[in-house]
Amino acid sequence: MKNLTKSFFYLIMIGGFSGLIYWIILKGKMLETGRNIVSNHQENGHWNDFVTSMSHNLQHPLSILLAQIVTIILAARFFGWVCRKIGQPTVIGEMIAGIVLGPSLIGMYFPEFSAMLFPKDSLGNLQFLSQIGLILFMFVIGMELDLKVLKNKAHDAVVISHASIIVPFALGLGLAYYIYYSFAPAGVEFLSFGLFLGIAMSITAFPVLAGIVRERGIHKTKLGAIVITCAAADDITAWCILAAVIAIVKAGSFTSSLYVIVLAVFYVLVMLKIVRPFLKKVGDLRSTRESLSKPIVAIFFLTLLLSSYVSELIGIHALFGAFLAGAIMPENNKFRSIFIEKIEDVSVVVLLPLFFVFTGLRTQIGLIDDPNLWKVTGVIIMVAVAGKFFGSAIAAKFVGHSWKDSLSIGTLMNTRGLMELVVLNIGYDLGVLSAEIFTMMVIMALVTTFMTGPALDLINFMFKDKPTAIPEEISSKSKYKILISFATADKGKLLLKVANSFVKKQGGNTIVTAMHLTLSSELHSFDVKEHEKEVFLPVISESENLNQKIVTHFKVSNDIDSDITETANQGDYDLLLVGLGQSIFEGTLLGKVLGFTTRIINPDRFIDKITGKEGLFENSPFDERTRQIIANSKMPVGILVDKQLEEINRVFVPIFSAEDGFLMEFAQKLIHNNGSQITVSDSMGEARKNREIQEAVRSIEQIAPNHIMMMQERTIKKEFLEQQDLMIISLESWKKLIDSHSIWLNNTPSVLIIKP
Repeated sequence: MKNLTKSFFYLIMIGGFSGLIYWIILKGKMLETGRNIVSNHQENGHWNDFVTSMSHNLQHPLSILLAQIVTIILAARFFGWVCRKIGQPTVIGEMIAGIVLGPSLIGMYFPEFSAMLFPKDSLGNLQFLSQIGLILFMFVIGMELDLKVLKNKAHDAVVISHASIIVPFALGLGLAYYIYYSFAPAGVEFLSFGLFLGIAMSITAFPVLAGIVRERGIHKTKLGAIVITCAAADDITAWCILAAVIAIVKAGSFTSSLYVIVLAVFYVLVMLKIVRPFLKKVGDLRSTRESLSKPIVAIFFLTLLLSSYVSELIGIHALFGAFLAGAIMPENNKFRSIFIEKIEDVSVVVLLPLFFVFTGLRTQIGLIDDPNLWKVTGVIIMVAVAGKFFGSAIAAKFVGHSWKDSLSIGTLMNTRGLMELVVLNIGYDLGVLSAEIFTMMVIMALVTTFMTGPALDLINFMFKDKPTAIPEEISSKSKYKILISFATADKGKLLLKVANSFVKKQGGNTIVTAMHLTLSSELHSFDVKEHEKEVFLPVISESENLNQKIVTHFKVSNDIDSDITETANQGDYDLLLVGLGQSIFEGTLLGKVLGFTTRIINPDRFIDKITGKEGLFENSPFDERTRQIIANSKMPVGILVDKQLEEINRVFVPIFSAEDGFLMEFAQKLIHNNGSQITVSDSMGEARKNREIQEAVRSIEQIAPNHIMMMQERTIKKEFLEQQDLMIISLESWKKLIDSHSIWLNNTPSVLIIKP
């Protein structure tokens, strides 16, 4: 009755006031008499009005900007995915996306589309947004620098990093001497041109380098520690030199720039001696997510903005101010991690790709239309590599590192990436670099970043140090080895329980490896150790409860799907256990549509279709990660679908075909090691027909007659399923059950799907 009253009130209210609105509009129409109102609706027609309105909306600056952002993010994600698949950093793909969307490709072959998407009068908005993204990004880079590490390893790091700056700087200045007459813009002094070319040769991309070190699993080694420290010292030194270079260029002469440099030094001292202690007090008091309220966040953002503003006013560029603001943030790792999370996603995912595309719009590879220009580009690349690589490598060898480590340090320090583009854009904006030299230097940045991975692989090959993704403890081939790969600690504990039930009584004849992989883009360098400890602590505790020895394996990965299968295949494991990922759209109409489209459009799956690994419309009841693991693993894979699994005492094993006979091996392990009660369902009569299955059942009955039972019923009752702890089923049978929409699947206990 109450709901009926509410509905009646709603109808009266909406209907009554709608009628009142219509009556007022009609009365208002009468007021137009004598006011010379001209209406062209009848003349043009309703459709023309709609088309005109849509055309106006499409040309509105906000619509253009939003279309640009959507296009840029899609292109950056796609090219980033391609680069990850070929073992390159995502930033390479984003840089390529910028060039592709610029005049070098889209602008050349589709000029009308390029002019519509990137009209000249819209580039100002794009530039300002990209600069905001850069300011936020440089703030994050400053925060990611661990100044304590610099203090601890200062001696070696300073020698190597300063050698990696002074040598390429000198070579860049020498190169400027030879190309100044041909390529320097008119009216630009040699000092300005030479200094910018020198600093462009000297820069190292700290975030890209740190990502490569983490992805290759060398962040815990002596090499990883020293190279990250060198890159951090390089970053600080290079940005200070860049600030001085900008001051000299803007002031017009070295003498005039001294005033700017004095102001800059005073500004840095104020930030270090006054602002930093104040922020430290605030950070110590507000180091948890709950206490980091909006007013507190506002204090730190104001520090960032004011620092950027002051450095821009002084004449050393806003990006230096953002970098310094990040560097003086409280050194509490938890605080920095929380604060980075608040700004990194927006700056890196949305705003930073705008900078790459804006750079791409300035990069006109078509300008290098002469063999001599390509020769000059080649010389620039050679000078850049020679200065940075040999300068770093020789210095590293001099301070006592091995040749392998020295060459690796030189290769990593030669990574320029985003930082190079920042320097080049500053030079271009100041008018110091011409369009031709700007394009050549962008190509150099791409080449030197792209070559890092292959060069490291070559160095490892030359020194016969073949990298392996598996720990040394699991190299034995005589033991039964299980690898569990988990995303969360709870999943890890559950998978460990399943693994333990297979090997509990085998003692030293088994090895269980617990592996956790984390995406490099989701973890900061100073957060790696803490994250590893947090994720493994519950799993190690569970292993002690189960009295099961485990080997832990942690890696920061660039491609989790590939690394799981690579580790499993290289380790020659007998069984890989993973948890099933669930789609957030599961059970919805949107989920069915997205499931169909991703099966066809997903790049990994598309490649499988082309190579014939998978039928075009083959259904897969798994998420993409699980599907990739199943497709690429060479050993049996167990996929656990958890429905609050606690014990593994009663296990149900349905046999639907002769190929399901391999499941009896797992049933035997559960009986021997865990004392499980196994019920084998032969509803199709396949087990009775198959001699191997019959023999496997008899051999189990001879050893443990009370632990296995055959069930012939064609109908599987709900009451029976509710009594079971776990169902073990083959992958092919699971697919058939999903396709047939078997009703009894709704009542199953936890399921372990096994691919033989």
